[in-house]
Amino acid sequence: MCVGVQFGSINSMIPQEQVAQAAAAAEEAAKFVAKVNDIILFPLIALMSGIAFLVFVYGGAEYIMHADSDQARAEGKKHILYGLIGLLVMVSAFSILQVAAGTFSLDDELTCVEDPTASGCASMFTP
Repeated sequence: MCVGVQFGSINSMIPQEQVAQAAAAAEEAAKFVAKVNDIILFPLIALMSGIAFLVFVYGGAEYIMHADSDQARAEGKKHILYGLIGLLVMVSAFSILQVAAGTFSLDDELTCVEDPTASGCASMFTP
């Protein structure tokens, strides 16, 4: 509730300005998250997955090549296990990132910024 002088058409513009600011902020946040994912997180996950796969392959090769030595086979088993654990962690990290991006519905906000009349956008940026 406003107390004092009303400025006529300025009061009717304030909600529109807030919606525009919220839309711009949502777009900037979505761009930032997309850049972080594309530039840092997903390449890092791919690199770490590759390293985990190489450790797994090295463990398998070590297990096969040193089949006559119990100690070397045990070392190969450890490398196989560590490689599998690494792959599991990387797949989990990728899945968590995908779920988090879907949960915060950044794609929906960008759609509403581009077309505010789309379905479900009426209450997207209102408090």
